[in-house]
Amino acid sequence: MDALSYLLVGLTAVLLVGVAAVLLRPSRRRGGGHGRGEHARVAPTRPDAADLISPQAPDATGAAEPAAPGRTGGVVPAGPAGPAGPVERGEPAERAGVLERPAPPAGRMVRLRDRLARSRSSLGRGLLTLISRDRLDEATWEAIEDALLAADVGVGPTGELVRALRTRLRVSGAADPQAARQALREELLALLAPELDRSLSVQRHEGRPAVVLVVGVNGTGKTTSVGKLARVLVAENKDVLLGAADTFRAAAADQLQTWGERVGVPTVRGAEGADPASVAFEALRAGTEAEVDVVVVDTAGRLQNKTGLMDELAKVKRVLTRGGPVDEVLLVLDATTGQNGLVQARVFSEVVDVTGIVLTKLDGTAKGGIVIAVQRELGVPVKLVGLGEGPDDLAPFDPRAFVDALLD
Repeated sequence: MDALSYLLVGLTAVLLVGVAAVLLRPSRRRGGGHGRGEHARVAPTRPDAADLISPQAPDATGAAEPAAPGRTGGVVPAGPAGPAGPVERGEPAERAGVLERPAPPAGRMVRLRDRLARSRSSLGRGLLTLISRDRLDEATWEAIEDALLAADVGVGPTGELVRALRTRLRVSGAADPQAARQALREELLALLAPELDRSLSVQRHEGRPAVVLVVGVNGTGKTTSVGKLARVLVAENKDVLLGAADTFRAAAADQLQTWGERVGVPTVRGAEGADPASVAFEALRAGTEAEVDVVVVDTAGRLQNKTGLMDELAKVKRVLTRGGPVDEVLLVLDATTGQNGLVQARVFSEVVDVTGIVLTKLDGTAKGGIVIAVQRELGVPVKLVGLGEGPDDLAPFDPRAFVDALLD
């Protein structure tokens, strides 16, 4: 056999080995998703779009297939152990054996009594001590005003409260501590505007989910509040999808994804530095296709003196409104920042029309008067309060329970 024959035989053998390897290679399939029996579809790659991929699924050998090179974003499966198949509505706490069962929202505000009792806020014990004196002279009223201002109640509401108390106690007298306490309770409650609607607009619309946009500066607990809000909604039997549109802060999407995995809520995320508006849009599109009840979109921590960033936030909201009105715009504020928080509130309300306030770090602070001040500043209610670091320490705000906790 000459050299040419040997070469032909060798090439034939190599081709046969290659064909056999292809035919015998185990097949791989992507799957997963979220919604009422539907999977999130793979979105085509395009400029300035959130890079969506379907959740990873085990291949025939039991190993998860790695993501394709260059595709770092996607619809992240619900649950820490990966996708568990389609999630049925009404079973948020039992979507997988490893998922946590969030505490029901009802009754969480009761915990505030113990939390505020530890700090003995100036709105509580301090005011009761002053107003229960045998003689309420001018020095005492000035001390009451100072206590209210120190608690960030604000100049206007402080003046109203003091005038109302002076009128009531001038008639009834200050000899009865219980009467003084009741007068203080009623006037504080009036300042908190208990008649405001504090419910969340999270009812699904015909053909599309409700949309909640969460805004606020870095350090206020914004992303953590989004995760805790997801737990509140899951506890209310809502199907939820999270949008990680904070693409500027390192690990923000990872943080949000971890919160979602705990309760079986998927997260739509983009590559680091991706256009936030496109991530928000893809989250809404994915939520609409999966027929979830609520899409909650986290945003970057906007500094109120950064015009470009505020313009970007306005763009995110404009993009979301293409599918219909945004149902809620929640502003997250740190209760300990006082008047700085009011400055933030003013700017955000001008950009995105805030519909409700989430006050974090309210426990263990003497600055509880910020609840009154921020409502007066924006004309919108405080809807949720953060009571601690626990996963279920986000509670619907109840003005009566709040005042009772302060004065207990």
